[in-house]
Amino acid sequence: MTKLTPSLMAMLAASLFAGSSFALTKNEYKVEKDRIEAAYKSAKAQCDKLSGNAEDICEEEAKGKRNIARAELEQQREPSDKNARAVELAKAKATYEVAEERCDDLQGEAEDRCEREARAAYDAAVERIRGK
Repeated sequence: MTKLTPSLMAMLAASLFAGSSFALTKNEYKVEKDRIEAAYKSAKAQCDKLSGNAEDICEEEAKGKRNIARAELEQQREPSDKNARAVELAKAKATYEVAEERCDDLQGEAEDRCEREARAAYDAAVERIRGK
């Protein structure tokens, strides 16, 4: 009779849960997609209470969170290197878009420098992600 060691039991348990924890049913996928959109609409409604550039920054943050959540959902639905890169690219783009909006609070050379730095950080992130 084979003796089940603790590590063997842990591997067995992990393999049983692995299939169900990553794969989403069509209904689970739809529910999560709807939840992401509802969260975005709620966040955007909060942004509407602001004005000027603060509202623009808030909206970019809300869009970024939505896009990241969508990419993560696709990665959860169909794990792959391509989808993992899409998550990282969504994060980089969201960071860039928010940084660009924050630069609008500045003027003149400070604004230009801020925009160049934001773009350089984004380009470096894209290169790093695509180089993987």
